[in-house]
Amino acid sequence: MAVSLSTLIVSSFNNIAPPPHFSPTPSHNAPDFKFCRRSCFHVHRKTVSFSSSPRLPVSLRFHVYGRRNLANYIYSAADKPEISSTAKIRSEVLSPFRSVRMFFYLTFIASGTLGGLIATTQLLGALANSSRADEVPDILKGLGIDFGAVALFAFLYFRENNAKNAQLARLSREESLSNLKLRVDQNKVIPISTLRGIARLVICAGPESFVIEAFKSSEPFTEQLLERGVLVVPLATDVTTLNFEFDEREEVKDITSKRKKLWRLTPVYMTEWSAWLDEQKKLAGVSSDSPVYLSLRMDGRVRGSGVGYPPWNALVAQLPPVKGLWSGLLDGMDGRVL
Repeated sequence: MAVSLSTLIVSSFNNIAPPPHFSPTPSHNAPDFKFCRRSCFHVHRKTVSFSSSPRLPVSLRFHVYGRRNLANYIYSAADKPEISSTAKIRSEVLSPFRSVRMFFYLTFIASGTLGGLIATTQLLGALANSSRADEVPDILKGLGIDFGAVALFAFLYFRENNAKNAQLARLSREESLSNLKLRVDQNKVIPISTLRGIARLVICAGPESFVIEAFKSSEPFTEQLLERGVLVVPLATDVTTLNFEFDEREEVKDITSKRKKLWRLTPVYMTEWSAWLDEQKKLAGVSSDSPVYLSLRMDGRVRGSGVGYPPWNALVAQLPPVKGLWSGLLDGMDGRVL
């Protein structure tokens, strides 16, 4: 008897045994299926390792790390004092051909380096070929000249660059000084830069006893100092207010008026003054508690400084009067800039 192909396939399919955990009964199959899901998940958990700390994707970790580095970079850059454009312009005015010299130094360094490389290749070729042995002395001579020129112009360039950086740092400090405030009278506060071309300031900084003693020692030179445009800035580091004792007798009224004019300036915003003074002492290698003086030129630049009392007699001898026959001729004779 012939059996159809479809009947054979159906009977073969029905003879396949179900899995052990499978049951056609819905109520019995549901718990087993849940157990199967839990088992599969348990196996999956074993194959994947999780650390105790949360981990980020590689791209996100790199982004966070970059942000942290950028924040550190910005913080470190903020700590470094920035040179203003005004200081850079003043540096160019004071040394107008420095940039041109530095450009030519770099050009000569590049030219000497290129010539040295060419001479080196020629030397290697001459050493490899015995027929060119007579060219070696000339090649060595040219190579020595090239490297000597590179060394010379590199030295000149770095010296010029160091001088430029030192000048910019000095001009930046002078600019910070020019922004400090002074009280002229009860209702008028001005920056130091306002007095450029008008007065030569002498900053006397130290404890109250030091400033009072400097005030007393300046009395014999009061008239001569005023004739030279000198005004004193008393900066007491241990008190907020200084009280000078002036002789109010009628017979010395004129000299008392001049002494009040000589010592009329009062620094304001003492925090800024103290910060600037501490920076100057640190740069000069002077202890923070040492009393010092600073003498400024008519253009507001520092001409002299030292530890101790201002040399009033030396200032009178060195500075020209601001009025009279020699005033215009000697306006620039304030002394060299420190």
